[in-house]
Amino acid sequence: MSLMKRISLIFRSKANKALDKAEDPRETLDYSYQRQLELLSKVRRGVADVATSRKRVELQVNQLEQQAAKLQGQAEKAIGAGREDLAREALTRKSGLTSQITALKEQQATLQGEEEKLVLAQQRLQAKVEAFRTRKETIKATYTAAEAQTRIGEAMSGIGEEMGDVGLAIQRAEDKTAQMQARGQAIDELIASGALDDASQLNAGDDISRELDALSSSSDVEAELARLKAGSTPQAIESGDEGGDILAEQPETVRAEGESNEGGRA
Repeated sequence: MSLMKRISLIFRSKANKALDKAEDPRETLDYSYQRQLELLSKVRRGVADVATSRKRVELQVNQLEQQAAKLQGQAEKAIGAGREDLAREALTRKSGLTSQITALKEQQATLQGEEEKLVLAQQRLQAKVEAFRTRKETIKATYTAAEAQTRIGEAMSGIGEEMGDVGLAIQRAEDKTAQMQARGQAIDELIASGALDDASQLNAGDDISRELDALSSSSDVEAELARLKAGSTPQAIESGDEGGDILAEQPETVRAEGESNEGGRA
């Protein structure tokens, strides 16, 4: 199979599938019924046209028959008046009219037959159209009921396109909810086991530690200050070697001034 034939086959198959999916039997039936009504209307117009032609021919025959009767009377009057020539002329004209009347009557009979056939065809088509309309409405009602029943069944079973999408969305929501619940339970278990401390407790512990450290530091400062105050009394200075050490550590100018002061007091 050539490439073009394959492409043409694929295109026709896809187009046929798309058309079959898009086709609504109710619309197709309505369209067929409309076409039948149009055909019936054409048949009716045909019957009317034939009847009009037949009536026109009938009028012409009546007129010609009246003229022929008039010529017959004129011929009889001419014979009575001794005018044979006028009688012959009148009869000659009557003979021509008679030939026309005969042809017109034949045409009238033909038209009459056509009219009868068209009337019969119209009646048959009218009956078929009425039967098709009844069947069409029955099929449409049955199809509508079947469609509604199918949609209800799909909605209840969840196999329809719309309900299928809703089902997938619900499934995804349930999966995410289950995942979040599992994550929360896992975090709670880790916190309970001590493997993962609670962030709020960690922050609270840090604040308390800072307060305790501040209190400890303040207590140490106060204790040190009290010790220094106790060590600065005269008894502590005379009795302890630390006082001499402190004086020894003083600069020489300070010691000289101290010695001069002591000599003056002596």
